Amino acid sequence: MKPCCPFAVFLLLSLPTVVFADKTSRPNFIVFLTDDQGWGDLGCYGHPIIKSPNLDKFAREGMRFTQCYAGCSVCSPSRSAILTGRTPYRNGVWRWIPGGSMYHLRASEITIATLLKNQGYETCHAGKWHLNGKFNSDEQPQPDDHGYDHWLATQNNAAPNHMNPTNYVRNRKEVGRMEGPSAVIAVNEAVTWLKERVDLESPFFITVWTHEPHLPIESSPEYMKHYADVEDEGIRQHHGNITQLDDAFGKLMEAVDEMGYRDSTFVFYSSDNGPEGNGTSGRTRGSTGGLRGRKRATHEGGIRVPGIVRWPGKIEPSSVSDTPIIGSDVFPTICSVVGIPLPNDRTIDGTSLLPLFAGEPLQREQPLYWRNHMAPTQFRVAMRVGDWKVVGSDDLTSFELYNIQNDWQETANVADDFPNKFIELRDKLIKHDAAVLKEGPDWWKLDKPRRRSRKKAVESPAG
Repeated sequence: MKPCCPFAVFLLLSLPTVVFADKTSRPNFIVFLTDDQGWGDLGCYGHPIIKSPNLDKFAREGMRFTQCYAGCSVCSPSRSAILTGRTPYRNGVWRWIPGGSMYHLRASEITIATLLKNQGYETCHAGKWHLNGKFNSDEQPQPDDHGYDHWLATQNNAAPNHMNPTNYVRNRKEVGRMEGPSAVIAVNEAVTWLKERVDLESPFFITVWTHEPHLPIESSPEYMKHYADVEDEGIRQHHGNITQLDDAFGKLMEAVDEMGYRDSTFVFYSSDNGPEGNGTSGRTRGSTGGLRGRKRATHEGGIRVPGIVRWPGKIEPSSVSDTPIIGSDVFPTICSVVGIPLPNDRTIDGTSLLPLFAGEPLQREQPLYWRNHMAPTQFRVAMRVGDWKVVGSDDLTSFELYNIQNDWQETANVADDFPNKFIELRDKLIKHDAAVLKEGPDWWKLDKPRRRSRKKAVESPAG
């Protein structure tokens, strides 16, 4: 990056600092994020075929969320929400980011990696990045500009696919061909960094963001062998890809255990959006678990994803929560754990999950909200408050109302049955949407999406 502007210097100097007497008392954090993994794509979420022994075990060791949401139904925005605690149209990452484009996570955004680094945490990112168009360039912020000491990343997808990728960059230097599955490569990078740190007692923050199971899917034979009796090669490849990332996750947890960090490490696992494609052909065989819609949709299948958290001694093992949570909750949760005040110069959309871990209800100042430029025009905006969810058109002139508790598959628009609730939530969505669009950069005005055929939508490289 070019030298910081005076405002950026002031911002960094003014970020809250908390002094701790014992750095070893602060927990470590790992955020493990998959790509295009559906709500139903794990054994612990009811999939009848997929082998995910490590994540199934992880779910038994912590809390599994039945209503965990991504910040958007496409890639880049969801990632920005996790790092900033802000809904994507506020933080500027309003769409999936094409390579070479102007869109990026702005230097003015405060990431959780930056806040933790200011507290003495060592930070590492491994895997997909997809938070800038001009990747590995001084023209836009890179991972190290957003608080990471060490990083191995790609701009978007692994190339040519998940096996032996050639497009990883480590700390601004191209690496070239790397042997093995992409998820395993990312985990090995994080583990190596973890073991080679000079001060092994310093707390750490790691994000591992896999490419699996995003297209172009390619699975190692060792993971597809579990599905040898399945005739369809597309199913073998997709399911093998889930088992591939599951094995990578297991390797990371094994390293955490071996190094003695298990009891002092908060681990959050999720996906960036729902499954790609139609689920009936090719390698895009992800499962929504029966939810309506898929990737790009603001209906449940596009935004509801797996969500599991483990924090030994703080979270009851084998617990299950049906409380709705969202990716932007990661930021304020970590701030609450460490004792970092939330930035008071901007809206934080997420809320801390700490009350939930103690068996208490969550209190949200901002509603769960989604806007996706790639969703069908009539279903482009959505908001959930309690059990109710309102879905609106791009121009907010037509709406539908669902009660998710009673109708989790969104089969019945009940706007006419509950007119008062409909009017209340419709007006709240209109007001909230206007506030969000006003606060963030208006980059979205510059890029009107073209109509896409169904085939192109399935084959798109979009994050």
